[in-house]
Amino acid sequence: MSDRTPILVLAVGNPSRGDDAIGPALAARIEEARLPGVEVIVEYQLQVENALDLVDRKRVIFVDAGTGTPAPCELRRVQPAAEFLHTSHALSPEAVLATYRRVTGHEPPEAWVLCVRGESFELGEPLSSAAAARLEAAWRELLRMAGLEPR
Repeated sequence: MSDRTPILVLAVGNPSRGDDAIGPALAARIEEARLPGVEVIVEYQLQVENALDLVDRKRVIFVDAGTGTPAPCELRRVQPAAEFLHTSHALSPEAVLATYRRVTGHEPPEAWVLCVRGESFELGEPLSSAAAARLEAAWRELLRMAGLEPR
């Protein structure tokens, strides 16, 4: 039996690039709340090694910021899809799932992307007030996905 938590949140983003800090900011809130059964990993970008983080999970939720995302946030189910890149860096969630399948020979866990709309991604800028407000909607969506919504 595995000692891994059933739900993994893979938060992606760079705290030094304005609204790209959305993923790490939501990750910090999750860690502070100590949600039972939820583990958080923060990355600047997804890489092939993240496929191994999915081993023995029931669900993975990729959290990221997006520029074309409907406000406040969008939640969508994702499936494995191979990408043929010249580099092993900056993969999509779908490529991470495909890598998991290829490396382990098993189907990946249920996977979702929670994308929060960002506005400004300039180096050295703080999180915008609009993105900070959208984090609240993303937080509620994440709690629902983790089966921990307030009653």
